[in-house]
Amino acid sequence: SEDTEIGQDTIIYPATYIEGKNKIGKNCKIGPCAHLRGGVEVCDNVKVGNFVEVKKARIASNTNVGHLSYIGDAELGEHVNIGAGTITANYDPLSKVKSKTILKNNVKVGSNSVLVAPVTVDEGANIGAGGIITKDVPAWSLGLTRAPLKIFQDWVKTKLSN
Repeated sequence: SEDTEIGQDTIIYPATYIEGKNKIGKNCKIGPCAHLRGGVEVCDNVKVGNFVEVKKARIASNTNVGHLSYIGDAELGEHVNIGAGTITANYDPLSKVKSKTILKNNVKVGSNSVLVAPVTVDEGANIGAGGIITKDVPAWSLGLTRAPLKIFQDWVKTKLSN
């Protein structure tokens, strides 16, 4: 987009789409196959990796959104790491309201997590892989939502024999 400002030494990799008005800082790596949809501010030394979509979000310096994620209507602090497959679920289809997800500095989010807005993950907190976060997570805490693993011995053999 001609309305996007891109800082010095930033690399925009192939097949990346940048739409609307955005600001990308210095020394960033965007893509390949990323999509910035407008209203995005990416500060210095940020990585927005493969197949990441970002909309109406601010990503502070030294933060990493590696791949396969959706970051919409969100504020990500400094030194945040977003695991693969993470999404910010920002839209309530019943009320038609979009809410904000806020991740403070030094937050780590495990792969395949869903942050259901409105939600704040306070400084230094970690989200375990596969977490579905529907409540605020206090500073330096671990947010974890997992059901116990159940193993059904010989289940496949039983089903194949029927």
